[in-house]
Amino acid sequence: MVGKICGTGSYVPEHILDNHDLSRIVDTNDEWIQARTGIIRRHIIEEDTTVSMAVYASKEALEDSGTAAEELDLILVSTFTSQVLLPCTACEVQKELGAVNATGFDLNAACTGFLFAYNTAQAYIHAGIYKTILIIGAESLSNVVNWKDRGTCILFGDGAGACVMKAQQGEFYRPITCSAGTLGNALTCKSRCCNAQDSERDDVDFFMKMDGQAVFKFAVRRVPEVILEAVDEAGIKLPQIDYFILHQANKRIVEAVAKRLGEDINKFPMNMEEYGNTSSASIPILLDEMNKKGMLKEGNKLVMAGFGAGLSWGAIYLEW
Repeated sequence: MVGKICGTGSYVPEHILDNHDLSRIVDTNDEWIQARTGIIRRHIIEEDTTVSMAVYASKEALEDSGTAAEELDLILVSTFTSQVLLPCTACEVQKELGAVNATGFDLNAACTGFLFAYNTAQAYIHAGIYKTILIIGAESLSNVVNWKDRGTCILFGDGAGACVMKAQQGEFYRPITCSAGTLGNALTCKSRCCNAQDSERDDVDFFMKMDGQAVFKFAVRRVPEVILEAVDEAGIKLPQIDYFILHQANKRIVEAVAKRLGEDINKFPMNMEEYGNTSSASIPILLDEMNKKGMLKEGNKLVMAGFGAGLSWGAIYLEW
């Protein structure tokens, strides 16, 4: 058995912070941001939370797939920015959806998180443990961004995306995933659940910090490698792939990956100009946009690839 995506959904907050707005907060400008990242605006929570965004995206995915909440066996949420630690985000989503028959838990792999959640769902389905799984990527990154640091605050936005996966007859394709903890200092964020000796520290210690050059070099090298490995594992040639759905971190990264693979940039859809980097939400938000636009046809050959904190990265081949 293999898990097939049967429905998608997404949600982003209404409040928009564009590059001109940011130029009034930090020393930057629209031209500088667009040239280096491809980002024009990002959506920022006001009343929303990680849980509420996950719920909105999930309801869309359930409706799109024609699935009742009671049919769900498992809810997986990828996040590192939830407003709640206990109960976990997945259990809060279960409550709000009325998914009374579902088990739920969270996982944290930052920007690679949705890919890892997808792989976890596939493993459960392939093992015959669960048949209907809701996977969600949801992040409130505005809560962990230092709005005085132009190296990071220009990059991130808030949002959620979700997919319903159902067990069907089909071929299981082994995902390729990697982690390198020795490189983890390139992208860090301390927990605010600090102990007593940390309680006097300035809040700046608990914001996201990133070595942008290190992350860029890592991504443009490792992502093409892992995509080639995943495609080879599936017995497919690169020209057969209809779309490469990458984590939406930076336009220059996506363009560099396309160039290294020798593939047409039009096969690499991008939407970071509207949302910025939404971490684990970026792939499912993009997938939902493509689905709603009718870009995805039955039988399409896709590669999803994620990369980010950990450092972790991976790729998976799937058929729509």
